[in-house]
Amino acid sequence: MGLPVHSSSIFAKQALLPDGWRKNVRLEFDANGCFTAVLPDSVPVAGSEHVDVLMPPLPSLHSHAFQRAMAGLTEKRLDPADSFWTWRDQMYRLAARVDPEALQAISAQLYMEMLKSGFTQVAEFHYLHHAPDGTQYENPAEMSQSVVEGALQAGIGMTILPTLYCHAGFGQKLAEGQKRFGSTPEFIAQVISNIGSKYSGNLLVTAGMAIHSLRAASGDDIHKMLALVSDKVPVHIHIAEQVREVEDCLSALGRRPVQWLLDEFPVDHRWCLVHATHLDDRETVRLARSGAVAGLCPITEANLGDGIFPLSKYIDEGGKFGIGTDSNVLLSAMEELRTLEYGQRLFSRKRCRSLPSEATGSVGDWLYQQALHGGSQACAHGGGRLAVGQRADALSIRRQDLSFPDLEIMDMLDSLIFACPSLPVHHVLCAGKWVIRDGRHIHEAAISRAYQKAITTLRS
Repeated sequence: MGLPVHSSSIFAKQALLPDGWRKNVRLEFDANGCFTAVLPDSVPVAGSEHVDVLMPPLPSLHSHAFQRAMAGLTEKRLDPADSFWTWRDQMYRLAARVDPEALQAISAQLYMEMLKSGFTQVAEFHYLHHAPDGTQYENPAEMSQSVVEGALQAGIGMTILPTLYCHAGFGQKLAEGQKRFGSTPEFIAQVISNIGSKYSGNLLVTAGMAIHSLRAASGDDIHKMLALVSDKVPVHIHIAEQVREVEDCLSALGRRPVQWLLDEFPVDHRWCLVHATHLDDRETVRLARSGAVAGLCPITEANLGDGIFPLSKYIDEGGKFGIGTDSNVLLSAMEELRTLEYGQRLFSRKRCRSLPSEATGSVGDWLYQQALHGGSQACAHGGGRLAVGQRADALSIRRQDLSFPDLEIMDMLDSLIFACPSLPVHHVLCAGKWVIRDGRHIHEAAISRAYQKAITTLRS
């Protein structure tokens, strides 16, 4: 039986709280969409909804929504030297065809699928700013608002990151396929302002900014951009994803990308360095100690052949990380974490690698908690914990959907990550609203119809 939309009390046999797994937990939330009480070792009250297992959902700290429209369609080798760069050419062809209406429909479908996969917050790294020929829309925030409206339609939390994109490469003019990405610091600041005004007070919407990459924005561009926005907003950047990018940066700037960024800017807790795959040892230590979050996207990084992040050294130095769905080729919170851990095992030829080197215990529990905390920091949203005052986000799992029905405490997340093909989501609460019930979205039919219409138009 599905949960009533207006239920404001949950009783969980087991729940993952900030201090660990607790039993018999009653949670209350108010009409504003925030938790008002979290009571372990409690009893249900009249009207409480009963669930077996309750968890704080993960954020996806890095997404390109429009790329959902090409998921699974780039797996044919068109060039013996197929690489990230040849994949990018195919992505540009899709980007040239997406209009505001299609983008909203694609975004709503993607975010609905994210909710069903166990995410309730997404950081949208958005650079599809203009019409295909590069002409600016009358409303500079037209395309950004399409993404936000898609998120609100689905009912997911949105950290919108309008992205600065000035150059095709270090000092190079934008190519034809990049014209609609082109922007200036002043343009991005205007988009952020428009978004802030339109969605002021909305618990689901947070505005930040992104810099596409060092090859797409010069030091002067970045300094100007940072001067135009609040020093409180999150700042995201693609960096050191590909070996060629590192080589080009060395040639153009005389330093490796992460080294240059850390030397030139006050990188701290509000920064998220996406991918950061190719680090030397000194960069790894400096990034870990900066307080910034490494935005890891294991499924996409594997799909594009990027490489393997130096996780062991990074976490030994206290580094923070979260996970992102990036190209959205496959939406699975558990698969992201499983791929991250298995990549480390393949590289090191040892098991259980995603723990500090001297630590013992549950790999799954540690991975999930680290991705939860790092992702919440990178998304700068008021959720991420089942705690009073936090946005009321939660996901429930039925005991019969676990690999063993009597699993408790530390075995829970090990089973969910390593023994379940995907997270067996039963219900999902976001900002105090049950958006997923019995595994289905409350507006699934309407969102899917609009998506199918958009995709049919794009492919024709």
